[in-house]
Amino acid sequence: MEHHVPLITYLVEDNQTILENLIETLEEVALVKVVGHAATEAEATRWLSVHDGDWHLAVVDMFLQEGSGLGVLAGCQQRESYQKVVVLTNYATPEVRTRSMAMGADAVFDKSNELDEFFAYCVAETAKVQPGNDKLLTG
Repeated sequence: MEHHVPLITYLVEDNQTILENLIETLEEVALVKVVGHAATEAEATRWLSVHDGDWHLAVVDMFLQEGSGLGVLAGCQQRESYQKVVVLTNYATPEVRTRSMAMGADAVFDKSNELDEFFAYCVAETAKVQPGNDKLLTG
């Protein structure tokens, strides 16, 4: 029997409805285990720092109850190479995309029209953490 490893994921999202829908859909379309979530920059930065190395993917909204996704990105700059941070926002303007990538985001997705791409990214990241994945994917 094959052993599948979940993509350990942390969500930074202050809208409860979006948060619940994200968790449900991520767990449905990819082998994702959401281990926590935060609605503020301080809470997210603290969790990601305390759990340094214990997660694979952080999904960060730009506008939070307190602080911003840019502050969360700043706190993730010293992460391990296997740890990915993606921005999922309603405000994926060219400026937000450029600033996010400059702050170390691995990808930026617009909640309103790039959810399929976001979920495909998560599926691809899940495949990378599977045993024996060196035959399937590189990088």
